[in-house]
Amino acid sequence: MTQPCIICVAITGSLPTKANNPAVPITVAEQIESTHAAFDAGASIVHAHVRNDDETPSSDPEKFAALKEGIEKYCPGMIIQFSTGGRSGAGQSRGGILSLGPDMASLAVGSNNFPTRVYENPPDLVDWLAAEMRTHGVKPEIEAFDLSHILKASAMADAGQIAGTPYVQFVMGVKNAMPVDRDVFDYYIHTVRRLFGAEAPWCAAGIGAHQLTLNDWAIAAGGHARTGLEDNVRLDRDRLAPSNAALVRRTADLCAQHERPVATWQQAREILGLRKVAV
Repeated sequence: MTQPCIICVAITGSLPTKANNPAVPITVAEQIESTHAAFDAGASIVHAHVRNDDETPSSDPEKFAALKEGIEKYCPGMIIQFSTGGRSGAGQSRGGILSLGPDMASLAVGSNNFPTRVYENPPDLVDWLAAEMRTHGVKPEIEAFDLSHILKASAMADAGQIAGTPYVQFVMGVKNAMPVDRDVFDYYIHTVRRLFGAEAPWCAAGIGAHQLTLNDWAIAAGGHARTGLEDNVRLDRDRLAPSNAALVRRTADLCAQHERPVATWQQAREILGLRKVAV
């Protein structure tokens, strides 16, 4: 298998705090430094959230703008993906950062259960977020917490709400949502190939202790991989991950085991159909 594997690093998220792992980057400066190290370790996409000073989630466009500026300066060419997830804001405030023009943004196209609440993504908000992404030239990454979300992405693409081939990320291991199930994982791949073509790129993310499992499954099956402290703060049961870069290096080691090269940022942009940039 010679297809390069894109490694996405989810650096912070909305939930992990320094009490969970001191390596979780909270301030914009910490996030830039952590992203730089992960970029050097092989990550070509950064999935970004921002936080308030008290570590709570934020949707502050000024923080996102400062983070984007720093990543562009210290990680030239890296694909910047902003989160439009529901923990950082409500309603259209979730998309207030799309006008900043990141390369990509996450897009959850349906609702599902989370550990303690419902992750609400009503159709009118999904349609609005997708329209904003089209307006600002932002490629969505479809976060699929359920099979229906892949089918919804296909319907949106057919309706012209999503430009080009949808890039789907399977999210498995969230409590009360889709568990880590190999048969379901394989059917997700089958569904993406049936709807979008055999060569359509896709990604997978495993939550908590399942991160390594999903990394291994995705890399072995020809997909792309997400890692990072947002999803998992540990190397194993006994050790905290010392950095985002350490989790990226672990994922790169899996790529080597499966004889797949780690995608450069240039290759990642080509695979995902993103604009070329001069650095």
